[in-house]
Amino acid sequence: MSESIYRWTPPGAGWQIKRCLLIVSAADTPPLSRWQQIWRGLQQSFRLMVGVHDYQTYLKHMRLHHPETPPMDERTFHRHCLNARFPSQAGNPGRCPC
Repeated sequence: MSESIYRWTPPGAGWQIKRCLLIVSAADTPPLSRWQQIWRGLQQSFRLMVGVHDYQTYLKHMRLHHPETPPMDERTFHRHCLNARFPSQAGNPGRCPC
């Protein structure tokens, strides 16, 4: 082992984190620019305005809050959201999982 490992000292009191970046694996997409993030946010907003829910947001929610439950596939998710918005059964208002 290198002796420099043993001589390592932590940063001083003036050390400060300026910006945190996500660590992504090689399989993930490259980080988005600020304009790309804004554009994606606008796209998601417009889709929600017309009633099209975001499957990727649903997957993130399921991973974070319900890791033990397998998520619906994309087709089932959209069908469930449509049934919740326009119920086909009388008296069953339904609820979208988003």
